[in-house]
Amino acid sequence: MRYQTGFGGMTEVDSIVPDLTPSDELHKSRPDFMYPMSRPISPAVVAKKAPVVFPHHHGSKFERVPYWQDIPRWKDVTEEQFMSYEWNKNSNIQGKDKLVEFLKDVLPETFPTSADLPNITTRDTFLKDVIAGIDSAPMAIRLTPHILSLINWNRPLDDPMRRQFIPMKSALVANHPKLTLDSLHESLDSPCLGLVHRYPDKVLFLATSVCPLYCRFCTRSYEVGGNTETVTKKRSAKPSKRRWDIIMQYIQDTPAIQDVVISGGDSYYLTPEQLTSIGERLLNIPHIRRFRFATKGLAVTPSRILDPNDPWIDSLINISNLGRKMGKHVAVHTHFNHPNEFSWVTREAAQKLFVNNVTVRNQSVLLKGVNDNVETMGSLIRELADNNIKPYYVYQGDMVKGVEDLRTPLSTILKLETEIRGTIAGFMMPQFVVDLPGGGGKRLAASYQSYDRKTGISTFVAPAVKGRDKENKVYEYFDPLHSLPVVDPLSG
Repeated sequence: MRYQTGFGGMTEVDSIVPDLTPSDELHKSRPDFMYPMSRPISPAVVAKKAPVVFPHHHGSKFERVPYWQDIPRWKDVTEEQFMSYEWNKNSNIQGKDKLVEFLKDVLPETFPTSADLPNITTRDTFLKDVIAGIDSAPMAIRLTPHILSLINWNRPLDDPMRRQFIPMKSALVANHPKLTLDSLHESLDSPCLGLVHRYPDKVLFLATSVCPLYCRFCTRSYEVGGNTETVTKKRSAKPSKRRWDIIMQYIQDTPAIQDVVISGGDSYYLTPEQLTSIGERLLNIPHIRRFRFATKGLAVTPSRILDPNDPWIDSLINISNLGRKMGKHVAVHTHFNHPNEFSWVTREAAQKLFVNNVTVRNQSVLLKGVNDNVETMGSLIRELADNNIKPYYVYQGDMVKGVEDLRTPLSTILKLETEIRGTIAGFMMPQFVVDLPGGGGKRLAASYQSYDRKTGISTFVAPAVKGRDKENKVYEYFDPLHSLPVVDPLSG
């Protein structure tokens, strides 16, 4: 059968449902056929609990509702406008002043309190706290219409997306004395500006220093985004043809390199021409077998992938197809942290990537109050799987400054893996990892050499990571101080 997919091309398929027409499948809102209803994971140990019901989700995952119209300034924005990447770029909320102006429009006069923020009960106290939080934050403010439309502004204090992207001064926790800006020591493993070569056969190519949205917990707060009150950025990843040429020459001259991650910043902020140029140059290096474009775009501005007037997705699909013909693997690595980040736009964008044979994997970060319980993390993993996005990694929070309120102890990630494993197919089970402070690379969280839960110190070894002072090195990870048990000094 040959039919129109609704994504701009004809596709060969063998229908498994007799007499099913394309309009039945795609154009008459048959989400029950396209996407089995996702459901929270209920491990055996908690099987008797009531089903998890998330308190809020504007962006219906199945119904084609204009969820952005709940925001006063976008109440008249049509679906066609919202799908335009140009409109999205022009409607981003960037900087403290713009955010405060936006918040004044969406916040009610009063709202329910939070156990973590009992003194924030009104719009005025919320705004003052946010302003003070931004002044203390290592990351600048940039938020997209998609994410802003999904936050529950009637209960913003505990909203999982608000917690990720908008700092509150009252929630901030003193930095652990071992925290650093460049926790992973990427700059020390950099043979040339904007390239990290830590693993024997893989490099990290920092192509840009800009993202469509800035996460509070960014591991590259030393580099990414604009300067803040507390951090002057290094800007070593600013796009530059000369810098890229030097990086490409290093890759070409190092036959051991087989794998490249193109990140930054975010690959969404590469132009279609830049995306094509980087992809073709890498494909034409004989020893490069695979590479991935890292982007949070699918999670924060999914409409770009569906925009018929934006050629970025065409460039990506073309590079993916070219790599497939050459026997090389091209993928996208994206970054969802909570199931509420999905809407029908996200699902359609993910489906477009899937039907065009683009491999998509997800890397989540474990964050306190966002996804640090079995129900939420399990639901996120299943949501990803239902959208043909491979749950790849769940990272322990990096030891970077300014976000201790979001970091969890190692014991949390160990518990999550134990309880979730076995509740979903193994090939859709992510690896729960720690990216070791000091440049030890990624290790399975459960592979620690030792873990003292009283001091919060865990140790790891990374035999495959060589160079500098890394031979036989023991790496330490430190739980946040606020998570440590209170010890009676008079007890044994």
